[in-house]
Amino acid sequence: MPDTITLEAQKRTVIGKQVRALRRQGSLPAVIYGRIGKEQLEPIAIQLDLHYATQIIRNLTGSSLVTINVDGEKYPAILREIQRDIIYGTLRHVDFLAVSLTEKLQTTVSIELIGQAPAEITMAAVVVTGISELEIECLPQDLPERIEVDATLLVDIDSAIYVKDLDLPDNIEILTDPEELIASVTYVAMEEEEEEEEAELADLLDEGIEPEVIEKGKKEEETDSE
Repeated sequence: MPDTITLEAQKRTVIGKQVRALRRQGSLPAVIYGRIGKEQLEPIAIQLDLHYATQIIRNLTGSSLVTINVDGEKYPAILREIQRDIIYGTLRHVDFLAVSLTEKLQTTVSIELIGQAPAEITMAAVVVTGISELEIECLPQDLPERIEVDATLLVDIDSAIYVKDLDLPDNIEILTDPEELIASVTYVAMEEEEEEEEAELADLLDEGIEPEVIEKGKKEEETDSE
């Protein structure tokens, strides 16, 4: 189970346009919503220290479990939405989803290929990736930061890794279709051949020469018009 990170926060009374002044003072506005057990949680407006929160949030994923300590009351939560300044990239607002540690949660976790495929080295092949996220269900405290997939299993041109090949702990249920492709191998030569054909066509057009298929189309058009 990943270590739980705690974020210190205070309840926020400033809302609307007045939030701009809050940001100028170095605070980050945020909100907590969701439910704890069967109880629907009323949205809680909070504020965090911008510098402090930025250092922590930059290392979190959408499946990272955090504990938000709001004036002594703790809320287990995960990141739901982050808003950034379009010019400077600084955090402007964060949404947290409160979760129950006793109820399973359905969410998506990113997939990350680890290592280099032997086929890339020995066969001049390239790795083609499929899905980049996996839908899972588990308790919030069992959520993985990411799903790491061993690329060294891709040893030849017939190699492929599917969702059904993943070996995850028993406390994590995979909801994604088992036949979904995660990664496979293909020859570079196929891509190079296509690039050569495109380059050859470009050269013909530069020289004012129309390819046969275009000329044939023109003749058929002339015949039809007659």
